[in-house]
Amino acid sequence: MSMKLYSKIYVAGHTGLVGSALLRALEVRGFKNLVYRTRKELDLTNQEAVRKFFAKESPEYVFLAAARVGGIMANSTRPAEFIYQNLMIQTNVIDAAYRSGVKKLLFFSSACVYPRACVQPMKEEYLLTGPFEPTNEPYSIAKVAGMNMCRSYNRQYGTKFISVIPINLYGLNDNLDPAASHVIPGIMRKFHEAKARHAPQVSMWGTGSAVREFMTSDDCADACLYLMEHFNPTKEENERGEMYINIGSGEGVTIKELAQMVKDVVGYAGEVVWDSDKPDGMPKKLLDTSKLKKLGWQSKVGLDEGLKVMYQWFTTQV
Repeated sequence: MSMKLYSKIYVAGHTGLVGSALLRALEVRGFKNLVYRTRKELDLTNQEAVRKFFAKESPEYVFLAAARVGGIMANSTRPAEFIYQNLMIQTNVIDAAYRSGVKKLLFFSSACVYPRACVQPMKEEYLLTGPFEPTNEPYSIAKVAGMNMCRSYNRQYGTKFISVIPINLYGLNDNLDPAASHVIPGIMRKFHEAKARHAPQVSMWGTGSAVREFMTSDDCADACLYLMEHFNPTKEENERGEMYINIGSGEGVTIKELAQMVKDVVGYAGEVVWDSDKPDGMPKKLLDTSKLKKLGWQSKVGLDEGLKVMYQWFTTQV
């Protein structure tokens, strides 16, 4: 199965971090028949609207990147929104994709699906081997449900739905809302605003000891297009739950090291203080990407380079 330049491809969530990167990657490669809708044009939590859209457009391939996402603060203060909206979006799109005869669908999960105390780096087979990180449990449960839904539809209906588990992403069109942003744009905003105010210090959540792995959204999009072409689990592999695959950079840093890197990129000269009363989240989160590398793909953009590009874009948005 191979996407042709004239294949009709639907990118759900095309204005977001991952979706916009996918759109850029598809356009650069010459794909012409791309379909997308804004949230105002199509409410993916509305089952009837989603079914009508799929019946009318009949996309051949679907990238399901639409989701309610956010950092520790957003997950902690709006758990009901995170579980409800994500369950509704993915359930409606996956089911409509089956009903309309989509050839292949790629569902975006999250590294949050792995247990809080997971063995590091995390392999695909470690899924559901322990409790989730409490600060993002509702989001994690929703994402696991989406992965299992893809697997279940494959089992019962013979669909070709795959799930990718990307590590923490950042890049162009990232969420810059201070109340809902992920770690990199959140830190970047703090340093940028502190520099503008000539503030003597910046306070960061936690101890800074948590270890994370980061990847640009464009790098992830490149991996996803590769997987849409080359990752085709057999029926037996699907039965064993092997239609999930990690996407990561293979480069881990502590949040304290990350903060220093962002501080240098922004050019902030003040002091950084750590508020240990705030949560660190999962102690360590690194992905084992040996399965992805075996298929022939590996990350191309380092954290230093990615942060510089991100900040150039950031300064045009604030």
